[in-house]
Amino acid sequence: MRLRLKFSKTSSMRFTGHMDLHRSLERALRRAGLPLTHSQGFTKRPKINLASALPLGVTGEAELADVWLDEAVPPQEALDRIRAQAPPGIRLDEIVEVSEETAKLQQAIRASDFAVTLLDPLPGLDDRIADFLAAESLPRVRRKKEYDLRPLVLELRRVDDDEAGRRRLFMSLLTQEAATGRADEVVDALGGDPLAIRVHRLRIHLEGSQAEK
Repeated sequence: MRLRLKFSKTSSMRFTGHMDLHRSLERALRRAGLPLTHSQGFTKRPKINLASALPLGVTGEAELADVWLDEAVPPQEALDRIRAQAPPGIRLDEIVEVSEETAKLQQAIRASDFAVTLLDPLPGLDDRIADFLAAESLPRVRRKKEYDLRPLVLELRRVDDDEAGRRRLFMSLLTQEAATGRADEVVDALGGDPLAIRVHRLRIHLEGSQAEK
């Protein structure tokens, strides 16, 4: 049986890395007493597949993970049992059963939507956004490798300021193997401070009928 979990990584876990998040989720599943399917080989691990790693400091409300079980458990029962064991910072929102033939999350993910709050003022933000979108190419360097940021940004626009009057952006970024846009790099390309932002993933887009709503 394959279950798809939709969960939130909240602010109390903002500085928890991907591997620690994975381990926290695994511990919650074990403590929930679910009949987890384990990998083969010398070191057996529960079969858990997360859609996409969040960079350190980024929160999310639409994170996805697939979990395989040796025996069928009603999704609502599984949800209640995991919720009772989830650590602070992980909020379980929904669980549904998916077909074994469904593509793995990491193969199906296509894009991610983010809300980005600028903690420092950035004069002329609207003009900067317009120039960014009008650019045919935006050469960048990541880990000593050159790449073009522009095709990785599917959508970029201003949204309402937050309650403190800080500027906020909506970004839809390509999220594929070897072709992933990062919110901090977009802010840097706009001329802002990539360290003075708050980033929150709003949605993960999956291919075809798997798309998250």
